Parts: sequence; structure tokens; C-alpha cells
Amino acid sequence: MTNILLIVTQDTKQEEAAFLRECLENAGCNVIHLDPSVRKTMGGAEISPEDVAAAAGTTLEEIRAIGHEGKIQGVMIQGAVKLALEAHEKQGLQGVLSVGGSMGTTLSTQVMQALPYGIPKVMISTLASGMTAGFVGVKDITMMNSVCDISGLNSISREIFRNGAYGVAGMAIHGKPPEKSDKPLILVSTLGTTENASRSVREALEADGCEVMVFHTTGNGGRTLEALAAERDVAAIVDMSLVEINDFLHNGMCAVGPERGTTGMKRGIPTIFAPGNVDFFIMPSELATGDAPFEGRRYHVHNIALTAVRTTEADLDMLAEHLAGIMAETDNPVSFFAPLKGFSSHDSTEGNLYEPSLPPLFAKKCAEVMPKNVTVTPIDAHINDAAFAEAMVAAVRAAIS
Repeated sequence: MTNILLIVTQDTKQEEAAFLRECLENAGCNVIHLDPSVRKTMGGAEISPEDVAAAAGTTLEEIRAIGHEGKIQGVMIQGAVKLALEAHEKQGLQGVLSVGGSMGTTLSTQVMQALPYGIPKVMISTLASGMTAGFVGVKDITMMNSVCDISGLNSISREIFRNGAYGVAGMAIHGKPPEKSDKPLILVSTLGTTENASRSVREALEADGCEVMVFHTTGNGGRTLEALAAERDVAAIVDMSLVEINDFLHNGMCAVGPERGTTGMKRGIPTIFAPGNVDFFIMPSELATGDAPFEGRRYHVHNIALTAVRTTEADLDMLAEHLAGIMAETDNPVSFFAPLKGFSSHDSTEGNLYEPSLPPLFAKKCAEVMPKNVTVTPIDAHINDAAFAEAMVAAVRAAIS
């Protein structure tokens, strides 16, 4: 039986809930409707609003008396997440579908984020065309733009709801249980500007029999790497794209906070760092105007959204100090490989931000400030050269052998 968790508040969207149920059932799915309504109970849901309140240790009457929509929602999220996880444990969920505005999207995606990777998760939302990062988080959530407000059914909303319902049904029906792997799991960070290096590392480690997951460090990639490092049995981390840390230090677009790069070390996971993509931080292209944007630093407009701003010697000194600080938080050994001929394809003879004097200075600074648990190894190569990838692969092999 294919079980789909349907999350819709019937106190405002009863018609939409009934339509989605009909679509899912016509597709051959068993619907488990979780109704987190607060205003009133309409009936018919497998998991009622009263059930959600009880799972949060309270009642609907007490929740209504809170008198603050944000705090009310927080309680209902607590109950909804608990019941969704129980449903998955007892019955097995093969998919999740929801429709909602800002409140419904917030609650439903919190439930989706609590469920494992691989379960199809479709959120039809009025917010899907813009502010999605907080709703998707680091999970495999598909956002669909509702186009119209979710207020009754019309010729557009019927098609969108039908597409969403049959989409999640198709994914659920044809999905396969996750394959368990005994292969050592390696997490790798990269960008397109260090693709040659990350591909060489990945292919070598896969040939060794490892499972390698690669993350694109434009904000969510690094956040996801950290989350998996916290949750999974990870054999080693090759953190070779540190632009998100640069962005944290410069208020760039891809910053993910001060904890970036720390999770694996704190868990004792062997971690190999390389300063890939530290030759720049990422800023909005709309700021690349005037006579001297970005305080006179060199820059390269990557596309209409992103501009790479060249780091200076002072910027790299600040980065070295920051890295030393986070690496001092653990006593576990850490490897740091420093390329002496360039940090990315931008920082190369063919690149737009080449500055050959800075990588050796950065390596020297790192050697001076790193704590005793960190081994700094200068490599007389560009980060995308084969010799550099070979050094990192050798370090991984030594760490997991």
C-alpha cells in the first residue's frame, strides 16, 4: 500500500483538501490526512486537530487561548511533527503532499524536514516563487508555485493541485526502498571553479570503494554537508571549498554562519581541509556599479545574480585566523593542504582574479596561526592540478585505513 501524508488545514481549505484526496486516491494511494486546523474541526481527517494538539501535550482550547498566531503555530508544529514521525514508523510513508500559504507552508515544511531523505515531499505554496530557503532547508522538498491564492478551486488551481497530487503519487508508487551501503561515506565540498579537483578526488575514492557525496557550496550545500556530518556515519570529510566561510566574514550571499566547517571535527570525523575558492567572496551583481564597488577590490561578474569579489592579503589573513579559531575547538587531528599556485579557476593564468603572490602568503600565515592539532601541508601546485588532488586522496586513504 502506498501511503501519502496529506497536510491541509480544513478550517480554511476543506474544498482543496477533498480535491487532493480524490486525486491521490484515484492514483491508487492511501491517504493519511493530517489536519492541523486551529479555528475549528471539520472532521474526516485520519489525524484530527485534536490529535495534533494532544501530541503537543495540550488541547485546542488551550492553544486558541494563546492568542498569538506564531506561538500557536509553534505548538501545532510540535504535535504535527511528532504524529508524522509516528505514522512513518508504524505505517510507513511513501510521500507527503501539502498546500498552503505562509502559515501552512511553514508548518508543513517543518514536518517534511523531519522526515528522512528519499520520501517524496511536495509543497504547493503561494511562496514557492521566491522565499524558499527556509522552507526547503537541507531536505529534498519540492516547492510548486500555486500561482493563485489557495482559496477555492478554479481552472488554474485544479491543474496545479492535480499535477502536484499525481506527481507525488508517481514518485511514491515507483520509488524504491533506500539501499543500505557498507561503503565508507566521504563528504566533499566544491564549486564549479574547483570542479577538476573535486572530480579527481571523487573518482579516485569511488574507485577505492567509497561512497562520495559532493556539495555545491553556495549556502545550502555547506549547510547540508554539516547536517549530514551530524547525522550520518561519515568516514571522512574533504572540505575543499571554503567560500561560505569567506562569505560569513564579508556578509556575502552564501554565508551559513559561524559553525560552518566545525561539525565533522567536533564529532571526530577525519577532516581534510583545502582553501578552495578563498580567492573570492560572493556578492549580489547589482552592487557591481560605480567607480569603486566592494571597497576598490577587483571583481568578476559571474552572472546577473552573483559577482566574485577578489580577496586581499588582509582578507586572507582574517580567514586564516578564523579557521585557526574553529580548528582549535577540537583536539582531534586536522589536515590542511594549501595550494601555492592558485585557489580556483578564477585564480589562475586563465582566470579573471589571478593573483599569484597571495597563495604562498596565505600558506605561510596558516602555518603561523594554526593550533598544534592541525598539520599544514603546502603543495606546489594549483588546487585543480592532479598533484593536489592526489595529496588529498592520499590523506583520506590514510585517515580511513
